[in-house]
Amino acid sequence: MTGPARPPTTRARSPLPVLSTVVLRALVERALAEDLGSGDVTTRLTIPEGQQARGALTAKQELVVAGLPVATEVFRLLDASSRCEPAVEEGAEVQPGTKLAVVTGAAVALLAGERVALNFLQRLCGIATMTRQLKSLLTDLPVALLDTRKTTPGLRTLEKYAVRVGGGENHRLRLDDGILIKNNHLRLAGGVRAAVERALRLRPAIAPQLPIEVEVRNLTELREAVDAGAEAVLLDNMTPEEVRECVKAAAGRVRLEVSGGIDAANIRAYAESGVNAISVGALTHSAPAADINFLIEPL
Repeated sequence: MTGPARPPTTRARSPLPVLSTVVLRALVERALAEDLGSGDVTTRLTIPEGQQARGALTAKQELVVAGLPVATEVFRLLDASSRCEPAVEEGAEVQPGTKLAVVTGAAVALLAGERVALNFLQRLCGIATMTRQLKSLLTDLPVALLDTRKTTPGLRTLEKYAVRVGGGENHRLRLDDGILIKNNHLRLAGGVRAAVERALRLRPAIAPQLPIEVEVRNLTELREAVDAGAEAVLLDNMTPEEVRECVKAAAGRVRLEVSGGIDAANIRAYAESGVNAISVGALTHSAPAADINFLIEPL
């Protein structure tokens, strides 16, 4: 493809991510407390205390595997002697019928953890699967696929982990690790130039290491942002044709990102426009849960 030169992206592809043990344990403990309440009364009434069991987590659709460490932690917290043995690696693309992991331990623990483990695993596999599908449409183009902060409250760490497993990259994890001046900031600050100039003036004392990115809605605002000294610009809710005009006007002076209404049907057109990155909120707010079951048998 020929076209305007693009500045090199500042985001390198991450290796397969590792979840923080402390964060993971806190999230799983909270989920178990939510589901168990004062205890699993059905299991207590029907299953002998000493019964041992084995359960298999199995994919019922094509999916990208993400979340096996989370499922492992669920069962470990319920039964320290349990074993969750993965049958595939995180990030693997699997077919329906593929066994993902085998769990052995106390039957009461497997039954108590079944829904929590599946809720986590189905959610994270769904996100990783959608991310991989969109990323596969960009493999020959130097465009980063980014997520957003449109995540489930309390689950952002896990959902952004699943994006990375699927081949995407994370935008901001929190409000303190990136400067992104959005529409509401612009309304309150008095417009693009006023917001960018104020941010440049105050940045050395507050966040000297962070580049300033500003969201714009048209070519006029883009030019204003570049002239004011923004280092990155988010082109929001523009058509691919409008984005191409902005890429031409920017002429490689700033990093360009595009967002708004992007899906599998149009992501290629946006990627071919010459932008550096595409952010897709749907990766975390609209990815359908993957279909996975957990069948348990006595030992």
